[in-house]
Amino acid sequence: MARLLVLRTAPYRHSAHLCAATLLVLPPSQHRHFASFTSPAPFAARRILPSPLRLPIRAVESSPGPTKEDQEPSPAASEAQEQLAPAVPAFEVEELGWGTQLAVKLRMLVAPPWQRVRKGSVLNMKLRGEISDQLKTRFSSGLSLPQICENFVKAAYDPRISGIYLHIEPLRCGWAKVDEIRRHIVDFKKSGKFVVGYMPVCGEKEYYLACACGELYAPPSAYVALFGLTVQQTFLRGVLEKVGIEPEIQRIGKYKSAGDQLARKSMSNEVREMLAALLDNIYGNWLETISSTHGKKKEEIEGFINSGVYQVARLKEEGWVTDLLYDDEVMTLLKERVGQKDKKSLRMVDYSKYSRVSKKTLGLQGGGEQIAIIRASGSITRTRSPLSAPSSGIVAEQLIEKIRTVRESEKYKAVILRIDSPGGDALASDLMWREIRLLANSKPVVASMSDVAASGGYYMAMAAPVIVAEKLTLTGSIGVVTGKFCLQKLYERIDFNKEIISKGRYAELNVNDQRPLRPDEAELFEKSAQNAYALFRDKAAMSRSMSVDQMESVAQGRVWSGHDAFSRGLVDSVGGLSQALAIAKQKANIPKDKKIQLVEVSKPSPSLPEILSGIGGSLLGVDRAVKGVLQDMTSLSGVQARMDGILFESLGDMSGENQLLLLVKDIMNYFD
Repeated sequence: MARLLVLRTAPYRHSAHLCAATLLVLPPSQHRHFASFTSPAPFAARRILPSPLRLPIRAVESSPGPTKEDQEPSPAASEAQEQLAPAVPAFEVEELGWGTQLAVKLRMLVAPPWQRVRKGSVLNMKLRGEISDQLKTRFSSGLSLPQICENFVKAAYDPRISGIYLHIEPLRCGWAKVDEIRRHIVDFKKSGKFVVGYMPVCGEKEYYLACACGELYAPPSAYVALFGLTVQQTFLRGVLEKVGIEPEIQRIGKYKSAGDQLARKSMSNEVREMLAALLDNIYGNWLETISSTHGKKKEEIEGFINSGVYQVARLKEEGWVTDLLYDDEVMTLLKERVGQKDKKSLRMVDYSKYSRVSKKTLGLQGGGEQIAIIRASGSITRTRSPLSAPSSGIVAEQLIEKIRTVRESEKYKAVILRIDSPGGDALASDLMWREIRLLANSKPVVASMSDVAASGGYYMAMAAPVIVAEKLTLTGSIGVVTGKFCLQKLYERIDFNKEIISKGRYAELNVNDQRPLRPDEAELFEKSAQNAYALFRDKAAMSRSMSVDQMESVAQGRVWSGHDAFSRGLVDSVGGLSQALAIAKQKANIPKDKKIQLVEVSKPSPSLPEILSGIGGSLLGVDRAVKGVLQDMTSLSGVQARMDGILFESLGDMSGENQLLLLVKDIMNYFD
């Protein structure tokens, strides 16, 4: 499992975890072995085959799209794509009818205290740290992407909200989530209300989001680190040799980097090619977006970054920020803007309270046909421990129950499967794949990818007839690596002895770590890995209506960006949740201008561990520690099926933590 870092060189910078997935495939009995499904390799020409389960969809929402060199579909395929390309309606704040306006005013008068907002208020949202793709309960800490996006929509219609004051702090989420939020900032400005950004720490990701605001301020002492992006991969083979540990790795797929951290002392050429392509996608998109925002050429923006930007004054000189002001000075400006003349503080409503304002109160509840959205976020397990929190990951038996409920219900006309997962248990992934296929046979299903949907996450997505990904989603990871540790030299050094009595030629394969594998054992080990890879690859080929040879060319353990995955046939469209919704409406024969009700299936309810961890975080400041213990206690059973971890972050993200211990923890995850 390679730990890869795309980082900025400032010691205080934070950033995002964009995980690529490794799908472990060995049986549970082989608890000392690991196997993983990984991602894809280059695919020149996309061949679209007719299938009742999969129809090609043209990306229409995100940009930049694939170049002509990336994809040249046949004329028939192009015609099919044009026929199936639903135009995503541009966001517009519609004027409510007088009846609806009257109902809204009445609802506001009788709204409960936690939904009341004073007229002329400013919505204050602080975006920092991790952002979950799941809905949050009142007892959950942290930010929720669907609630952030919903707050933008509600604020655009809410007559009590004059504008938004957005605090943007160091972010630890993927670029796909940042793109989704940025899209909502741009849409909100169409309401005619102001959105003002405040950025005390400025890195590439924070500025990418902040520059979408109508005005952007920073304190005169703001930290600035606009130096570019790098990729880093760490290797432990030398360290392991020094302590007497010999990794025995079977790597299937030339781009498969999982296992390299243990088996190699340097980066392979194939992995270097893969990471360079991912970095080119991210950096190229960043330059494209910033240059478009400022109306400058990409070369000018790149030249500015290459000069080494660390002084906030330079941002003001170049017009990258509106002015250098402290927080209180910005709030004074906003008081004048909203016409608040008293000496009290700026009337604001925070993210947490505004998230509890019902859409129905604002007349935004929708109506008519219902489309279900099923969210699947986190690592995949087959069962859940009684102590684990609802937000701790994807539990197959629970998700399958939701899928079956939706399949049997006639009120849902279509389903959006929202995935943000690096994978997990291989068996669990396959069981969910089967249920999603059955669901797709009964009603339209569209898979929408967030930051990552790879390995086990991609396994789930490929069951849907249509897959939508953000341009910087990490996906694919169709490959396998298996391995075990030989501890013979370590045991000799510490004078430890272990003897095994066995029956059966290969009985010791799963338990023997005091000697290297025999040649016949190594051969069986390799064959099992090849078999696991073939099963994953062939099922992916069938799901995507490709030949095995076509799928082989995009598999081999390679991780793709959403943009590149689209041009190679692994996804059907590039865009966010609104793109997935437009396609779902089209498949369900719902007119694109007709309002629908998007129903969150099984909203999370707080469990005792979540309540305790929430209280602990607010009262004792131990939220992270409590949740970490709870998650560790509930993730120790079964073989994990996940993809390589790829981190896009800064050196400062590890502050207060021992990086070596984190690397050891990553290694141990293979054997959980």
